[in-house]
Amino acid sequence: MAQHSANSRNHSSVRRGVQAGNPGMTRILVTGASGLLGLNFALTYSRRHQVTGVVNAHPLTGAPFQVLNADLAKPGSIGEILDRVKPDVVLHCAALANVDQCERQPELAWRLNTDLPEEVAQATADRGIVLVHISTDAVFDGKTGRYTEESQPNPLGAYARTKLAAEHAVLQAYPEALIARVNFYGWSLGGQRSLAEFFFNHLSAGTPVRGFTDVFFCPLEVTVLAETLMRLVEAHCSEIYHVVSGECLSKYEFGCAVARRFGLDEGLIQPVSVHEGGLLAARSPDLRLRTDKLAGVLGSPAPDQETSMQRFFELYQAGHPQQLRALALGVDSHISG
Repeated sequence: MAQHSANSRNHSSVRRGVQAGNPGMTRILVTGASGLLGLNFALTYSRRHQVTGVVNAHPLTGAPFQVLNADLAKPGSIGEILDRVKPDVVLHCAALANVDQCERQPELAWRLNTDLPEEVAQATADRGIVLVHISTDAVFDGKTGRYTEESQPNPLGAYARTKLAAEHAVLQAYPEALIARVNFYGWSLGGQRSLAEFFFNHLSAGTPVRGFTDVFFCPLEVTVLAETLMRLVEAHCSEIYHVVSGECLSKYEFGCAVARRFGLDEGLIQPVSVHEGGLLAARSPDLRLRTDKLAGVLGSPAPDQETSMQRFFELYQAGHPQQLRALALGVDSHISG
């Protein structure tokens, strides 16, 4: 108990240094920094803060932030990194996010999606470091939608079960951690990681695709998500928040929104039911989340779909996809810090 109290005092002192308008730079550590989420987080935060990104299988070259190559699954690895970098904030993005792979390799999924977050939570708690753990809207079964943070989760499939178990493990180890249930899209290192990229790539090539009319979600563009999360950190938020768009839509409607924003042919998108998809892992059909709690912190509604899609389009116009690929190829990416 005494140790927990000491951690809380240290944690509070760190939080006082992470404030909106704070003139000093915050030291931020991002795990999974070559993934869609982690890389865009690291790039977004590096414009104002001192960022270190941890990568493993996919090294980066020429990034405008410090890159550490490390295997976080190695026992003691996260503690060594924290002692070396001494961050004020850790955003834990590393995960096994391929839902079908999680079904095929449940033990690996548990190791990376549950055990590792618990280790990160314990290590950050011991050092009084602010922790943002990334969870998922998929902790719900999607039978009803309109879920609040207090709604009872009921995960479908191995991926969702490991992510829900991680929420419990993280809060048990570190009650002051911030857990963000998210759904997101954006430009990725390989250009094929997000649903928006899927629609964009196929429609740009004139290839017909299918869009589910009976699967609903509330995605945010990943850099909009990054900015929203930092506002929660600056507001000293903890426990669980739904950090998604305030507007929800079907995946078919989302594909049509991509087509319209980029001037592509939405007629190439065939509306179908998820039951026609032939997917290995079960999907939750209605993941509409309520964002009242988030809006209360922001002082305004959660970001809408138009704001997110416009950001996705503007990043494309600015050459962001090419800049990301350059980081993987070791070419000067010209990404300003």
